Amino acid sequence: MPIFLNETHDPARRSFVESANSPGSDFPIQNLPFGVFRPGPGEQPRVGVAIGDQIVDIPAAAGLFDGPAAAAAQACGAPVLNPLMALGPRAWSALRLALSRELSAVAGSGSRLRDFLRPLANAEMSMPVAFRNFTDFFASIFHATNAGRLFRPDHPLTPNYKYVPVAYHSRASSVRISDIAVTRPSGQRKGPDGSPPIFGPSRRLDFELELGAFVGTASELGHSVPIGAASNYIFGYCLLNDWSARDIQAWESQPLGPFLGKNFATTISPWVVTAEALAPFRAAAFERPQGDPAPLSYLDDAADRAEGGLDITLEAYITTETMRRAGMPAHRLTQSSSARMYWTFAQMIAHHTSNGCNLEIGDLIGSGTMSGPEPSSWASLLELTAGGSKPLSLPNGEQRSFIENGDEITFRGFCAKAGQTRIGFGECRAMVQPAG
Repeated sequence: MPIFLNETHDPARRSFVESANSPGSDFPIQNLPFGVFRPGPGEQPRVGVAIGDQIVDIPAAAGLFDGPAAAAAQACGAPVLNPLMALGPRAWSALRLALSRELSAVAGSGSRLRDFLRPLANAEMSMPVAFRNFTDFFASIFHATNAGRLFRPDHPLTPNYKYVPVAYHSRASSVRISDIAVTRPSGQRKGPDGSPPIFGPSRRLDFELELGAFVGTASELGHSVPIGAASNYIFGYCLLNDWSARDIQAWESQPLGPFLGKNFATTISPWVVTAEALAPFRAAAFERPQGDPAPLSYLDDAADRAEGGLDITLEAYITTETMRRAGMPAHRLTQSSSARMYWTFAQMIAHHTSNGCNLEIGDLIGSGTMSGPEPSSWASLLELTAGGSKPLSLPNGEQRSFIENGDEITFRGFCAKAGQTRIGFGECRAMVQPAG
């Protein structure tokens, strides 16, 4: 079902939840992201929607709705978003519209949702989606070139990159939500000399600033998803940190792709911003430089070229143990944008299924590292420090080539556009603890 702008996107709409009307709020009434939370100790997890500094307890309020919105609200009694996703886009949209109307300032003191608001600060967030599959793409040509230059100075970009949305299958079992610590991985490391490899904790732990997409509609095994319909398979998006052990990765990726250097941890933000909420921030797909090959026909679609991109600002911050003790704020390491992806999410899905591979409800699709063309937009320490050879200086005088124990990495994301209300993704955050 195509996603159209409707009254839920009206930038003039305000909520009776005053915190949602603050210009800096990630969760205004135009957003309404979905997440899974426990309202209090001992209570069962259920689906909620963020509005300002509150969460709407949707299953508790299910009796207020009717039609498709009621069915969608009842599905939110599950401890994951999958049953809601299974109802399809019309149900998702109906619930979003009903919530928007009940949360509006027009509803005011008469809103029936007032009794079903819970403080976000008191909520314990859980994994929003149950999934068995996680595919991570390589959609930024700037990251692909920067990383390739470190390992293949003469031929940094592989010959297939401009033809194939490159990806690898990562480990779904090690994906965790924000605020869960990441344990430094151990593995084989090989130095530049001829000595044999050694086993031990990674010394080159890195982050990768990415966007994640959750599949909301399944496809049939043996059937491909056409490019013109592919974007409609996405329920929503989250922030994603594809933690990477660069020393382990470099040694093991000969000749196959990432394995132990990647599968030990992935962190995602707990709130899923729906594709419908992002409709005002769709943009033209990345304009390929003159001379680049046109996508093959199964990856090419006029509508995707016109509005297959997403204009989301993405940021990564660091706080070290020393910074926290001194009460210093987080230091921004990079700021980039999803609008610079060489491949759109629709192209990723069309390619993923082009051989008949089936999508399942809840599948997680990673964008790959969202680096832009400028050094200030490079989205990993591998790039920012030239493979560790040019350490970054932090405001307190500390230096970092790669992530050290006790460092906390935080991602933030938001959409801002003239004439539209700013919406955000919350935070994706985790601290690194020593190897076990």
